[in-house]
Amino acid sequence: MYVGRFVVVGPRVGAYRVSSRSFPNRQIVDRDGTLTVAPTPDAPETDNPYIAYNCVREVGSEVVVGNGSHVDPIAEKLDLGYPARDALAESLLALDYEKDDYDTPRIAGVVGVDEAHAGIVRRDALLVERVDEPTLVATYEEDRPRALEFDAGSAAEAAEAAYGLGFEHPVCAAGVRVDRDGVQTAVHNGPE
Repeated sequence: MYVGRFVVVGPRVGAYRVSSRSFPNRQIVDRDGTLTVAPTPDAPETDNPYIAYNCVREVGSEVVVGNGSHVDPIAEKLDLGYPARDALAESLLALDYEKDDYDTPRIAGVVGVDEAHAGIVRRDALLVERVDEPTLVATYEEDRPRALEFDAGSAAEAAEAAYGLGFEHPVCAAGVRVDRDGVQTAVHNGPE
C-alpha cells in the first residue's frame, strides 16, 4: 500500500519517512542538528516547493518531525513556550494542506520524554492528538493517527524501522530518540 510520507511519534521515539512515486531522488542531510530533506545531486531540477524542507528540528528536550515547511513554525512556537498541542494546531491550521494536485495533507508530531503529540491537516479536517504509544499518521490512506507497533531503542533503529515498514516506495528516513540525557537523531538514506 502507498501511504506517501509519514511520521511515527510516541513518548521518547519518533521517525519520519519520505515515500514518493514522483520525486524519489531525495535524501535527508544533517545541517547542524536540523535534518533536511533535499534533492540528491543527480535529481532533475524542479520548481516544486514541496520537495525540500526541514523534517526534524530539536527544541530543548522536544523534537518536531514533519513533512514540510510547517516544521519550522511548530519549532518556533515550542521555543516560545507554547504547549506541543497548541504549536501543532496553530501551525497546521495556518499553513493548511499543500495546494498541489493531490491536496496533500501536512503531517507532524512532537516527541518528548514523557509525552508526544501527532497532527494532520487535510482538506476536510485538522486533527491533533496526544499519544501515549508510537502512533502513525501518513499523507494518504493512513491519514488519521493510529497506534503502531514500533520498537526502537535508538535514533538509528527508529530511522531503519521507519524505512523498513511495509509501505511502498521508500526513499529515505529520519529517526529520533529523546531521553533524560538528551536528543539523538539519525538518517537512513535508502538501501545499503
